[in-house]
Amino acid sequence: MTYPDPKYFGDKGEITASFRPASQEPDLRYPHGGSAHYLATGASTGGLFGLYRWNMPATPSGPAPHFHRTMTESFFVLEGAVTIYNGEKWLECGPGDFVHVPIGGVHGFRNESGAPASMLIHFSPGAPREGYFEGLLEQQGPEFYAQHDNYWI
Repeated sequence: MTYPDPKYFGDKGEITASFRPASQEPDLRYPHGGSAHYLATGASTGGLFGLYRWNMPATPSGPAPHFHRTMTESFFVLEGAVTIYNGEKWLECGPGDFVHVPIGGVHGFRNESGAPASMLIHFSPGAPREGYFEGLLEQQGPEFYAQHDNYWI
């Protein structure tokens, strides 16, 4: 494997970094107490990746096993206990644990610990997951999930 072709050809670099303080309110709140922070969207990274902080309440929550046809998904647990399905079994994950799911890989996650939990979710390439996360506020059907590259097992 080699480095990709250059995309920047300047000599001095650019001042383009973005900063999001930890104190910033979530971009999305769910009625059950969960929330999402849009740390880096596909739009803000030129489609390279998306990075979200996913906060789960103490009540059980999380998606059933599914897969994506167009993107990888990775999980890094920040706080609490998150159970992540690797396509074969449910793994008990805690702070610092990391799970990467290649395109087409069956996965799911849930918080059944009885305590809040938080993790980073990384998508590559950077699909517009904000529409998916916001659409979850309403009851959705098969067309919605297919539009957002979610295929349930």
